[in-house]
Amino acid sequence: MTERSPGTQIRSEFPIFDSAKGKYPLAFLDSAASSQKPQCVIGRLSNYLAHEHANIHRGAYQLSVGATENYEEARRSIERFIGAEEDSVIFTRGTTESINLVSYSLSEYFEEGDVILLSVLEHHSNIVPWQLLAQRKKLHLHYVDCDDYGSLHVDAVAQAIKKHKPKLVAITQQSNALGTVVDSAAIGEICAAHDILFLVDGAQGVAHMDRDLKDMKLDFYAFSGHKLYGPTGIGGLYVSPKALTLLTPFMGGGDMIETVSLEGSTFAEGIQRFEAGTPPIAEAIALGEAVAFVESIGRTRIHDHEQELFQYAWDQLSNLPGIRLLGPHSSGGVQQSILSFLYYDLHPHDIATIADSYNVQFRAGHHCAMPLMKRLGLAATSRISFGVYSTREDVDQLKDALQGAKKIFKIED
Repeated sequence: MTERSPGTQIRSEFPIFDSAKGKYPLAFLDSAASSQKPQCVIGRLSNYLAHEHANIHRGAYQLSVGATENYEEARRSIERFIGAEEDSVIFTRGTTESINLVSYSLSEYFEEGDVILLSVLEHHSNIVPWQLLAQRKKLHLHYVDCDDYGSLHVDAVAQAIKKHKPKLVAITQQSNALGTVVDSAAIGEICAAHDILFLVDGAQGVAHMDRDLKDMKLDFYAFSGHKLYGPTGIGGLYVSPKALTLLTPFMGGGDMIETVSLEGSTFAEGIQRFEAGTPPIAEAIALGEAVAFVESIGRTRIHDHEQELFQYAWDQLSNLPGIRLLGPHSSGGVQQSILSFLYYDLHPHDIATIADSYNVQFRAGHHCAMPLMKRLGLAATSRISFGVYSTREDVDQLKDALQGAKKIFKIED
């Protein structure tokens, strides 16, 4: 691909922006929930299904060998993209399955009374699996609090580690509700110094951060492909060499075994023991194409574009009467690509419905982060989030939609 810039130029590579025509152009501001897909990813998925499909790791014939090679090359591409060792990424359905895999596969690692440390910023997918494990194994869960702006301070994590002596720390890389960026590298250093397992929920971070895993001392990194311009139903779990020795198989079936007899079974070595059955082959290959798409633009360029757009949105919206912008940016903290807000006393669902009539599409609700909402004294927020295709015009269109909502509800300042 030739070099091109994020924003208006790259937008032409996403068919949805051409197909969604009407009175207003599509202002898609919900990339944190799921990003749109470029034509190269759509085409790669379609071509595989039409011309290349066969099951992998099983057949000696040409189609099967080719599918296997493409599937494993996609794994290599993703490992290089996140800065991981070879044969360290397990393909899963996404972040949720990745975290559940760890919680089940580490079951024998924990003993009654052990502690797992989380934070109040977490998505439900990084809370509920640990609650289920705690119930099964009689463990204790403790949560590191954020400040009133939604920042998670490394000192608070360090103090909680010293106090509770957890066996595992599981914390998000970036809050999906506020956009808070957590200093995962610093927390990883603390965990490594105390020989504590460290899991990072990278569902948001993987598409927006310009830092490799080799810069972070962690044991598990969970991520989803559909937030990275890839298909749904595919994601991954990075496992460090040390942590891999602690995991027992999460699911049994074909392709994860070495031998099977009526008396018992032995399992494949390494990450293969965690990929039972026929995997999402087409989706994995298409995710490899999505990674190539991101790299063709440049992670740093995308990061800078989204950060500039975030600042533009913050500046533009902060000038509107009745607006309350949420997140650590207002206190000098680090926030990126996601911006939540309140508008007068209107319910976020009402705002989102009116905005949709302007073809402005964003998320309203608790964002699967109910403990964080409770901590901040909120029931719900409106949330906009950016991708490589987002533009200043999207923000301007949002401002028009908010003014429209103000008129409909006859709000006077």
